[in-house]
Amino acid sequence: MSAGAGSASDLPDADAHVFVADLEAPRFDDGDRHHLMQVLRLRPGQMVDAADGGGRIRRCRLGRHGDLEPCDPVVEVPTPEPALTVAVALTKGARPEVAVQKLTELGVDRIVPFVAARSVVRWEGERAVHHHRRLLRVAREAAMQSRRAHLPRVEEIGDFLTASSLPGAALCERGGRPPSLSDRAVLVGPEGGWAAAELAAGLPTVGLGPQVLRAETAAIAVATLLVGLRAGTVAPADDAGGGAATTGGARSIAPRGGGA
Repeated sequence: MSAGAGSASDLPDADAHVFVADLEAPRFDDGDRHHLMQVLRLRPGQMVDAADGGGRIRRCRLGRHGDLEPCDPVVEVPTPEPALTVAVALTKGARPEVAVQKLTELGVDRIVPFVAARSVVRWEGERAVHHHRRLLRVAREAAMQSRRAHLPRVEEIGDFLTASSLPGAALCERGGRPPSLSDRAVLVGPEGGWAAAELAAGLPTVGLGPQVLRAETAAIAVATLLVGLRAGTVAPADDAGGGAATTGGARSIAPRGGGA
């Protein structure tokens, strides 16, 4: 398995990865035990990496009774720099969950779901609490699958003002310049695109290419570029003749959906 942002890339791959509350006495909950032993079918003696979600990870062995037996000291995994945020306007159906899952797998550090002026979906009250808890579970499961040592921060549902006030904020919008690491928080709009007032907020705009993508696809695309720029696997546009940090040039992808 390839090592990504926040993973213990200096260790050989374990057979599974879990998050625990205490690395001195690592224990997983019943849901994780069921997943490891019934779904992945791990057997006693196989190796499991236990992480605390804050960058500390410890190699363990699965014991005879389904417990975790530490066999290596705790390893500190450095926090990737700069920290990257993607803010995604709420969309219909399971698309917010897909976005959170893929952004977590890619290595985004902070995910901010928010309600834009043209958002059709509006989570409020208990519904917002329920969906936020669901997104936290999705992020945790995706971080386990992608072997991350650092859990991403998934913020509570916010609004455009909150998202646009993030340090390094930029709008994903047609006609924008290629993304760069100065864009530490990229906002992706809803199916209907940005309202005039949002475009007039004074934020820089970044683009991805000539196609029109769904909101979750635009979020995944910009996250891929930003994480790649941070890791050095994608060259900045200026270093690549204006093209490598985009998908085929400096024209951008409009972050609006292609239909419900």
